[in-house]
Amino acid sequence: MGQLRRGGALAAVLGLLLAATASAPAVAGTDADYRNPVSAGFADTFADPVVLRGDDGYWYAYGTTDPLREGERQFHRVPTARSADLVDWQYVGDAFGADQRPPYAAPGAGFWAPDVRRIGDRYVMYVTVTDTTVSPEGSDFAIGAATAPTPTGPWTFVDEPVVAPRPGGGGGWLWTIDPSQFTDVDGTSYLYYGSYYGGISVTELSPDGLRAVGQPTLVAIDNKFEGGYVLRHDGWYYLFASTANCCAGPATGYSVHVGRSRSPRGPFVDRDGIPLTASRAGGTPVLTQNGNRWIGTGHNGFLTDLSGQDWIVYHALDRADPYLDEPFGINERPMLLDRLDWIGGWPTVNAGAGPSDGERPAPVTTGRVDERFDAGLAGWRGTGDWRVADGRLTGSGALTSRTTVGGDVRAETDLRLTGAEAAGLTLGGRVEVRVDAAAGRLVARDGGRTASAALPPGHRLTDRHNLAVEVRGRQLVAELSPARLGDQLATVALRLDRPVPGRLGLTATGGAAEFDNVSLARLHRPARHAVPEPRAGALLTGWSDEFTDGLDPAWSWVRPDPSATVSGGALRWPTQAADLVGTGNTASVLLRDAPAGDYLVETKVTLDLGEETVRNYQQAGLVAYVDDDRFARLAQVAIWNTRQVEYGYELPFAGQPVYGGNIVGTPATTTWLRLAHRVDPVTGEHEFRAGSSRDGEHWTWGGVWTFPADTTPRIGLVAHGGAQPPVTAAFDYLRFHR
Repeated sequence: MGQLRRGGALAAVLGLLLAATASAPAVAGTDADYRNPVSAGFADTFADPVVLRGDDGYWYAYGTTDPLREGERQFHRVPTARSADLVDWQYVGDAFGADQRPPYAAPGAGFWAPDVRRIGDRYVMYVTVTDTTVSPEGSDFAIGAATAPTPTGPWTFVDEPVVAPRPGGGGGWLWTIDPSQFTDVDGTSYLYYGSYYGGISVTELSPDGLRAVGQPTLVAIDNKFEGGYVLRHDGWYYLFASTANCCAGPATGYSVHVGRSRSPRGPFVDRDGIPLTASRAGGTPVLTQNGNRWIGTGHNGFLTDLSGQDWIVYHALDRADPYLDEPFGINERPMLLDRLDWIGGWPTVNAGAGPSDGERPAPVTTGRVDERFDAGLAGWRGTGDWRVADGRLTGSGALTSRTTVGGDVRAETDLRLTGAEAAGLTLGGRVEVRVDAAAGRLVARDGGRTASAALPPGHRLTDRHNLAVEVRGRQLVAELSPARLGDQLATVALRLDRPVPGRLGLTATGGAAEFDNVSLARLHRPARHAVPEPRAGALLTGWSDEFTDGLDPAWSWVRPDPSATVSGGALRWPTQAADLVGTGNTASVLLRDAPAGDYLVETKVTLDLGEETVRNYQQAGLVAYVDDDRFARLAQVAIWNTRQVEYGYELPFAGQPVYGGNIVGTPATTTWLRLAHRVDPVTGEHEFRAGSSRDGEHWTWGGVWTFPADTTPRIGLVAHGGAQPPVTAAFDYLRFHR
């Protein structure tokens, strides 16, 4: 989105926080390395990025309207970059000229959060139009569309919005932003859009992808999610969505969460089975800050490299350089790229280690067979009638590459059935995967073994599609998709009779087919296990308090609150009509010293905030506290109609306090909260990672906030955010573990 503002021992911790050296499989088929941010060669900021592979085999990235460089101060209208390897990028221009806008856009409108897809025989860009002629008051966002014959244009706006501005029930205009398109296996095209004011919705699109049809469905609650992106994996639909503030400078805690469903319309639920539409909304963390330089990791796109490894593209902020120019101006959000792993049916970045900072194995973008047909048919042999023109192969018959790749492999081609009854790929001269136009099916065959899946009825196979085939051992999986973005039209799986030699072939029967971007690469080695999460070791009884006999004398107050009492084995504290955020600093904090070195601290807090109703911003939980202008607060909190576990952070910056938040799991009436503390052995910084639980056994771990090495954070409890309606927080204990 754009920059909207709205009011055992802890060895496991070490394993998770050192993201740059996290244990993970090397990417198959490449010796190259890269490091984030990948946009550094052409841009200091490149927010809300998405990437797709073009017909020419290059990768194209698109970003939101912002200046690209510090000091430039020129706003680019969907800046576009191109790369051959996903690592080295070159700026190739803006999608839209200075005076180019759709008829319904107001002068000076910006274009945020583009999503570019192949639909039929052209590219379609969906984009947020930030200001329209519907209302003179502004903020009347709409989703627009533009079409082009190539990834770099020329782009032509469609005259009418795909989704027009929507009036909000509470006044103003719903945030109709952050579009993302998805094509289902039945050929139906969908658009996801929305943000904090109004939530994320999905609507069906017309076959050309340019008009919303039917009634939209809410798939993620308002006041928690935006930047939706859906892909299909192993029969599940996964909704990736960003949460918290995108643009709070050095306190930005933006992160990506996910839910999954058996339908593109939801309901999407997280790993704990909690819907993303509930007041106590679910969401399993996919990507969050880990204590290195990157914070505010969010608004993702998706891609798959030639080895079959999935990757996530997103923006983040360098906490040491969070603004493009002046403080509190445009947030500097470069484009990052990291490996997306699937462990236990759920996506996670770098096996759970989070954003990388340092050398990492690069994506595979060149296969052992890597054919663009720029040099005729050198390296191929076979029979039939074939011709090469304009970098594409067209014909019928059978061709086989002279190159062999051993072991597990992934083969791909971009394919058009210009007249063929069937066309596809062969492996080892024995296994065939073909698109059968006559039968309307994707078919895999190994001798007498076959498997097939129906293609969408009436689907035009004369349009360009991507056919990908993976063989791991004796298991084959093939998929046909419009553009390799997780939106398969058909998927088949076949158990092979025996392992297949890795020699690639092309075949077309009953007429001509067009092939391009043919590749054969070693298949990636998937991550099987996530990096360890923090665990509680030995209890440090001398540092802990069970609240069984009054308040331990080790506690001290910042601004005492006489209403906080100990009774019945709990600290009972009515939420105060006060807060720590900003310059007011009227709230109380109950503090005690923390042990030296690494530790984990936990509390169990009961706070009945109800559901659905507005009770801003009643909360209670843990705090790591240096002073009133530098603290990290982990609390279950009422935020408008939602109930969230917010891990907020305030620090002094450029002469004033700055506050932002990170979201960690879903609260219950009784919620367990943890902070895992680690001292960075290189910088001496204090790193606090937050976790929450609804039962005290199963934990969701979120982001890390850091404190300077020369500070001494203490640990405390807070109960803030308002007295109406009255509610009392009950803390069962505060326990430290080594």
